[in-house]
Amino acid sequence: MGNNIDERLSMLALTYVQGLEAAHFRNMIEVAGSASAIFENLSSLSEILPGASPRLKSMLGDPKAFERARRELDFAMEHGIDVICYGDDAYPYRMRECDDAPIVLYGKGNMNLNVPHIVSIVGTRRATEYGKDMCERFVRELAELVPDVLVVSGLAYGIDVCAHRASMVSSLPTVGVLAHGLDRIYPAAHRNVAKAMLENGGLLTEFMSGTESLPAYFVRRNRIVAGMADATVVVESASSGGSLITASIAHSYSRDCFAFPGRVTDENSKGCNALICSNRAALITCASDFVEAMNWSASKQAEKPRQMELFTNLTPEEEIVMQQLARFPDGVQINRLVVETNIPVNRLMPMLFELEMKDVVKTLAGGRYKAKI
Repeated sequence: MGNNIDERLSMLALTYVQGLEAAHFRNMIEVAGSASAIFENLSSLSEILPGASPRLKSMLGDPKAFERARRELDFAMEHGIDVICYGDDAYPYRMRECDDAPIVLYGKGNMNLNVPHIVSIVGTRRATEYGKDMCERFVRELAELVPDVLVVSGLAYGIDVCAHRASMVSSLPTVGVLAHGLDRIYPAAHRNVAKAMLENGGLLTEFMSGTESLPAYFVRRNRIVAGMADATVVVESASSGGSLITASIAHSYSRDCFAFPGRVTDENSKGCNALICSNRAALITCASDFVEAMNWSASKQAEKPRQMELFTNLTPEEEIVMQQLARFPDGVQINRLVVETNIPVNRLMPMLFELEMKDVVKTLAGGRYKAKI
C-alpha cells in the first residue's frame, strides 16, 4: 500500500470526513478491504458497509474530500513531509495496537517511530526548577543506560520542551507530537527547538496543514504521545492537566506509567503523588528505577567530560556570553545580557539556544538564563 497513490489519497480523503472517530475509519477500511474500495463502491456502499447511512454516503461522495487530499499531498511533497498511512511499515506499530489510532500521520524530520525503546515524558507547563532538574537528570541518565531510546513529548511549555532539549543535549532522538498541522509551530517560542529536533527526531501530527490548535485537539494529540511509546513518565503535574490525561490514556492502553514524587505541599506535585497513591503510576526517582522496571537492557557507557569538552569549543562571542553569565549565579534577564555583552538581541537569542544545546546554559523561570558550568 505504501506506493499506491490512489490508496494514499483515499486515506487522506477519509480523514476529511467530519464527525467520525478514528476507530470508525479503521473499521470501515477493515470491512471494505481498503480505503480506495470505499470510494470505488459508493453506489453500493451499504453492501460493503452494512448500516452505512445516507448521510455517510453523502459525506464520502463530497468531491472536496479528494481535492483537499490532493492539496495536502502536494503540500507534503513541497515541504519534505512524510505521509504515513496506517498500513505503512513506517507507521508506529505500538500506535497501531490502539483502537483509536489515526489512519494517517504526517511527519517531518529524521525519525524512526519503531525503534526498540520509546518513552514519553510529560508534565506541567508551569514547571518548577525541581521539575526541570528531574527531567534533565532523567534524560541524561537514560541516555547513558539505554542509548537507543526515543523520547516523545508534546513540545509544550514546561516539562515537554525541557524533555526535548535534554534529549538533544544527550544526543537522543526526540519527537514532538503536535495538536495542529505542520505548517505552523505552537507555541511559536519553540520554533528554534522544533527546527533543531528535525536533525535527530522530528515532528508528528495527525492533522492536515491549516489546522489550528483547538483545545479538543490537544487531547487527541495526547493519545498519540501515550500510544506510540512503551511507557509514559510524568515528571511534574498539578492535580489536573494534560499530563494526567496522557497518563490516563497510557493506562487505558495497558502501557506502563511512571511518576516522580514530590512534596505533599507542592501544587505541581499533587498530580504525580495522586497517580502513585492510586497505583496508576509506579514511583521512580531516577532513570535506573525506570530501566529496571521496564526490564530494558542497560548498557552503561563510559562517562565523558561532556560539558567541559563542549565549553572549549565555544565561539569568541559565545565565550563573551558565558563570561557575563558567570557574573550572575542566580541568572540574568536577556535585556541585561544584551547590555553587558553588547550583542543585539536578534543575535543573542539564537546564540543562547545554541548554548543550551551545548549543555552549558539553562533557562530559569521569568525568562532568565544561567551558566551551568
